[in-house]
Amino acid sequence: MLNIDKMHHIAVICSDYSKSKDFYCHTLGFSLMAEYYRAERGSWKADLALNGQYMIELFSFPSPPERVSRPEACGLRHLAFSVQDLELAITQLNKDGVECEDIRIDPYTGKRFTFFSDPDGLPLELYEQSL
Repeated sequence: MLNIDKMHHIAVICSDYSKSKDFYCHTLGFSLMAEYYRAERGSWKADLALNGQYMIELFSFPSPPERVSRPEACGLRHLAFSVQDLELAITQLNKDGVECEDIRIDPYTGKRFTFFSDPDGLPLELYEQSL
């Protein structure tokens, strides 16, 4: 068995680097740890942290192909973020122009959650840990 300690990072390729960087940093609250322009690729790379922990590599590439994400396509389904107050998080996202789906209840844990999308349509989830 492989001895994995924890998840290191998630890589996200975006179509509009400035728009996605603003979304992840200002709307979702990630901090920019490092940022690099890779001239040989015409590509930006940003290292984003949440509460001081490196979590997301945000990449741009010239004309990336669209990825099928719904309905229930094979591969990465969504990224989920834990929150303490789901309604407050939804209100904050709505203020930033981000629409969320109706709140659902996880039938196995009884916890509440909702889905929304990043600027490229990547499905994201907020999962409430309190209550």
